[in-house]
This record gives sequence, C-alpha cells and structure tokens, in this order.
Amino acid sequence: MWVLWLAIACSASIALIFRRSETAGMNRYAVTSANYLTACLISILLLALRPPPLGLPPAPPADLVEISSALGASDARLSPSGSFAWALLVGLGAGVVFFLAFVYYQISVREHGVSLAGAFAKLGILVPMSLSLLLWQEYPRAIQWLGIALAIASILLVHWPPGRNWRAAIRVALLLLFLFGGTAEFSNKIFQKYALQDYKLVFLLVTFFIAFLCSSSVAVARRRPVRVAELLTGVAVGIPNLFSSFFLIAALETIPAAVAFPAYGAGTIVIIHLVGVTAFRERPTRRERLAILLTVVALILINL
Repeated sequence: MWVLWLAIACSASIALIFRRSETAGMNRYAVTSANYLTACLISILLLALRPPPLGLPPAPPADLVEISSALGASDARLSPSGSFAWALLVGLGAGVVFFLAFVYYQISVREHGVSLAGAFAKLGILVPMSLSLLLWQEYPRAIQWLGIALAIASILLVHWPPGRNWRAAIRVALLLLFLFGGTAEFSNKIFQKYALQDYKLVFLLVTFFIAFLCSSSVAVARRRPVRVAELLTGVAVGIPNLFSSFFLIAALETIPAAVAFPAYGAGTIVIIHLVGVTAFRERPTRRERLAILLTVVALILINL
C-alpha cells in the first residue's frame, strides 16, 4: 500500500511545485524543459537497468504492415519489433500533447488556484473513456455512467455563468488542461491497447524527448534568461512526473485496479486541495468546493 501512497504523493507534488513556480514568476518554459529533460534521463537510466526483450531487428515496412493489421483487429498484440515501432509512432504525437498539457497545467494553477487545476487535470480521464467508447465500444457500467454524469456536472458547475455572463464564466485554461491532459491519458491507453508492456519505457522516453524539444524550442524563441532556480524547479517536477506512473504501475502488481485507481485520482485531488488551503491560503468559492467534491466522487465511481 505504501507504493500507492508514493504514487499519490508524486502526482500531487507536481501541481504544488507548479503553484510555487507560478507564484514566483518563473520562466514557465524553462521549468517545463528541465522537467522533461530530467524525465528523459531517468527513462534512459531505467532502460539501461531493465532493457526490453530483444526480438527481430526493426523492419519499418513490415512493422507498419503489422501495425495496420493490428489496428483493424479487435484484440491484437504487436510483436517486439512492432511494439518498438508503435512506441515511436505514438510517442511522437504524445510528446506534443504532454507538453501542451503541462503548459496549461501551470497556467491553470496561476489563474484558478491549485485545487481547481488539480481537479481538472484528473477529470481528463473522461477523454480516453469517451474515445474508447467510440473506437472500441468499451461501454461503461451503470455505476461508471453515474460517475461520468457527476464529472460533467462538476465541469458545468465551475463554468456556470454568474449573472448570465458566459464570457466571464468560461475558464479557457481549465478547459484546455482538461482536453490536453485527457488526450495525453489517451496516448497511454492507445499504446497499452496494442503494444507489449515491456516497451512502455521506450514509449515514455520518446514522449518526454519530443515534449522536451517542443518546450526548449519555445524557451529559446522567447529569449528569456534562464535562472538556476528555474532549472532546479524543473528537475523537482521531472522526478515525480516520471515516478507517479512508475509507482502506480508497481502498486497495481499487488493492489486491485478497482482500489488503486480511485485512490490515486481522489487522493491526489484531496491532498492538493488541503495543501492549497492550508499552505497557500487559497479560498475556493462554495461552488468550486462542491465541484471538487463532485470530482472526487466521480473519479471513484468511474474507476470502479
């Protein structure tokens, strides 16, 4: 159980570190670049310690044919060579989405507080659920439909127009965080759907490297000076960014998914909210507190 608590602590610490960096007015893209470079280096180290099993040498034409056949099948699993190619292909797109999700995570923390940002980051689970329903007919159970309804209600509650002023009510950063964060979650799902799990570190390395290229390119283009504190903050984010998934996967080896996933999502939101209120003196409105509570309940029901 302690491994699951480590996963929750890592997940919550990402938002809390962003809260500190945004308050201090740090260079957002320098922080993000250092974060992804750190995650890349840790991924390389873990791959060196536990390399994936060797199969046939990569053969791009044959691998693409195999991937095309697998995508047309209902329950196909790629070979080691095909899984390696799939990790490269999915990682290329995932890196861009991961970068955008982290940027809007930071913007949301600054504009709307760490509690709401953390809640909307976890609500992104609705995106892979919806796409799985459309692509693979993975229908939720009755209790999960209830969770989805509560999640949608929490989103509407946050954006309900005060005085019928929709323009003032729409919080673009939160909605983009929800969209990009959910799409990033879906990239994990679509990799897992077809590839051998031995190649997940390859997928993560490609994803983090592409995200690093995106972030560092923007940082260079903006020509803002980079401070040591910003690089150290990025390193501090990069470590829990990688190990939140690492510890969650380890927890799933001994804890049923029906327990681990609800605890992971809800526990992260609760910790972020408590620290935001006590340490950062954030004061969410009554409506926002209700939306956070609905999000916690929704995540528990969705993951059952």
